[in-house]
Amino acid sequence: MIYLELFLSFLMIGFTSFGGMSMIPLINQEMLSHGWLTAREVADIVAIAEMTPGPLGLNCATFAGIRTAGIPGALAASMGVIIPSLTVCMAAAAFLTKFKESRLMDEAMYGIRPVCIGMIFAVIIQQSEVNYAGKLFGFVSWPAVLIGAVAMVLLLKFKWNVPRTILVSAALGMLLGGF
Repeated sequence: MIYLELFLSFLMIGFTSFGGMSMIPLINQEMLSHGWLTAREVADIVAIAEMTPGPLGLNCATFAGIRTAGIPGALAASMGVIIPSLTVCMAAAAFLTKFKESRLMDEAMYGIRPVCIGMIFAVIIQQSEVNYAGKLFGFVSWPAVLIGAVAMVLLLKFKWNVPRTILVSAALGMLLGGF
């Protein structure tokens, strides 16, 4: 049953990732391995999930679930990705005072940080291949590269906010890529 598969896939993603961008490789792997979505569709879902309010993992689960199995699929995937966070938050709240001064927890977090950074770089490489270049860089989408460069300049040099930059990027996409 697809609803149970979606629930279990996103439950596994929720329990084995650290949230945010670190979920993307796992979401991509699950969607492709089950044949639910293509790499391009996953990239589109990630882009939409980044633009919409709320946690990236929950947004991706909702969009992937609805794309795969309609509203029941969205509910199953969303519940799957929420349960791990809810469980961990409830456990952390119960033991907050015990872990607050823990040297072991500090050391664990010190080790987790580089892993998260590595996963973010993996996402950047993977999404760049899908969004900016074809299979093994067989072609380069110069309009996409230009839009990415413009967005980076607007964000870093001119300190524009993200919604404003997204609107400019969307307008450039429509102008350069056609409606």
